[in-house]
Amino acid sequence: MDRALHQRLAATLAALPNTRILVVGDLILDRYADGRAQRVSPEAPVLVFEFESERYLLGGACNVAANLRELGASASVLGAIGDDEAGRQLRGLLEQADIDTQALVVDRTRPTTRKTRYVAKTLQVLRVDEESRAPVGGAAEAAILTILGQRPFPWKSVLLSDYGKGVLTPRVIQAAVAAARSQGGVVVVDPKGKDYSIYRGVDLLTPNREEAEAATGVSIRGTGDLHRAAQRLREITGTKTAVVTLGKDGIFFEREDGSHQIIPTEARQVFDVTGAGDTVVAVLTFCRAAGVGLEDSLRLANHAAGITVGKLGTWAPSRAEILARLAEAPGPGGGKVLTPEQAREVGSRLRAEGRRLVFTNGCFDILHAGHCDYLAKARGYGDALMVGVNTDESVRRQQKGPGRPINGLDDRMAVLEALAAVDYVVPFGDDTPKALIEAVTPAVLAKGEDWRDKGVVGREWVEAHGGQVVLVPLVAGRSTTSVVEKIRSLGG
Repeated sequence: MDRALHQRLAATLAALPNTRILVVGDLILDRYADGRAQRVSPEAPVLVFEFESERYLLGGACNVAANLRELGASASVLGAIGDDEAGRQLRGLLEQADIDTQALVVDRTRPTTRKTRYVAKTLQVLRVDEESRAPVGGAAEAAILTILGQRPFPWKSVLLSDYGKGVLTPRVIQAAVAAARSQGGVVVVDPKGKDYSIYRGVDLLTPNREEAEAATGVSIRGTGDLHRAAQRLREITGTKTAVVTLGKDGIFFEREDGSHQIIPTEARQVFDVTGAGDTVVAVLTFCRAAGVGLEDSLRLANHAAGITVGKLGTWAPSRAEILARLAEAPGPGGGKVLTPEQAREVGSRLRAEGRRLVFTNGCFDILHAGHCDYLAKARGYGDALMVGVNTDESVRRQQKGPGRPINGLDDRMAVLEALAAVDYVVPFGDDTPKALIEAVTPAVLAKGEDWRDKGVVGREWVEAHGGQVVLVPLVAGRSTTSVVEKIRSLGG
C-alpha cells in the first residue's frame, strides 16, 4: 500500500466523530486459565493441567463494544446475562471499559455465557463452555424488544453480533433494523448459522469464508466461487454489497453491479486470530455510521484486524494504535526489521501486554537446518521471538575466519525475516548484545546449549528483572563453519 493511501486513511480515521452505536447480541465472559501441561495423568491418557493464574476478558458482543469504545465511539450493549457471578463480573468489566450497560437485560432462566480457555504457554489445551443456546424468550425477549422500540431511538446505528447463543431471534433482528432505520443509521451484522434470511434488511454482513459457504451452499475455492457466493448472499439478505472475510487472504467485497475486489491482509504477524472478526465488524460499523466509503472502511478494518491477530486473546486496538500503524512505512519483510530504539519500544509494549518476549542473537551467516530448528524451539518459550544480528564489522571482529561473513547484513536479515518463527530482527554492531538485551529486557534469553560453559551475555540483567535464561538443544553436526569448510573443500 502506498504512502498517499496510508495518509488518506489516517486522515479519515482521525476525523471520525463520536457516534452512538448500540451493540445487540450474545454477551460472553472470556476466562483464561494459564498454567502448564507437561505430563500425562497416570489415571487416564489425558494431560495434567497445572493451574497458575486466571484472567477475565470481554468476549462476544462485549468485545465488539470494547473495540468500538477504543475507536472513540460511544458504545452500549443490549443482551441477556444471567443472575449469577459471571454476569456480575461481566457487567463490572463493561463498566471498567466505559461501555454503557443500561440496556443489559437480566434473564434469570439462563446462565451468563462463559468460555474458559486453558492455556499452556501460548497453546490452548482445552476450552470449557458454560451456556444456554436456546432462543431468548418470555420476559427477557420482551425487555429487549421494548428497548429497541424506543422512539426517538437513542442510538445512531446498530451492530448485531451473533454468536448463536439465542439473543438474536428473528423478532429482535427486525426490531433492530427498524430502530436503526428510524434514525437513518446503518445496521451491520456479524452473522452465525446457515439461515441468513433472518438478517433481511440489514446493510452489511461480514461472514468469513466458512460461514459464507454454509449460508449459500457454495464451496469457495476461487474468485468465481466468491462471485457466486456474493450473489447468493445478496439474494438471501437483500443487501446491495456482499462482504466475505478471508483470513490471511484479506477481505472480499462485491457490489450490486458485480464489480468486486479483494483487499489484501495487513497482518504483519499472526499470533492469535481470536477476536479478529469482532475488530473488523466494529471498525466497519463505526466508519459506515460516519459516512466513510465502503472500500476505505474495509481497508481500515483490515489494518485494525492486523493489530488484533498479533495479540494474545481478544484485543481492541485503539484509534491511536491504528494511526501509528498507518504512519509506519511498510518494509519488504513485513516490518520485522527494527532499529534498537524500536526494539526497546517493542519490549516495553509486550511487557505491558503481559506477553513473553524471547531474545536470541547470532551471526546467522549461512542459514541451515540447525538454525531453523533452533529458532523454532526458541520461539516456543514465549509469545514472540526477537533475533539480534551481528553487523558485518562485528562478525569480522569475532574472527570467524577469512572472508566472513559470507553474506552481508542485509541478506542475512532478509533470510531471517522470511522465517515464520521470527517476529523481529535487530542489527547490533557491538561485540556482544549486552546493550541491546538491556534495552529490550526480554522475558526469556535463549542461547544454544553449547553456551552452557561459556557464560551467557545478559544473563544477570535478564534474571535480575524477573526473566529466565534457556539453553536450547542443537541439531548435531550442523554449523555454518562446517558448511563453509565443506564448500571450500569441494572447490579445492
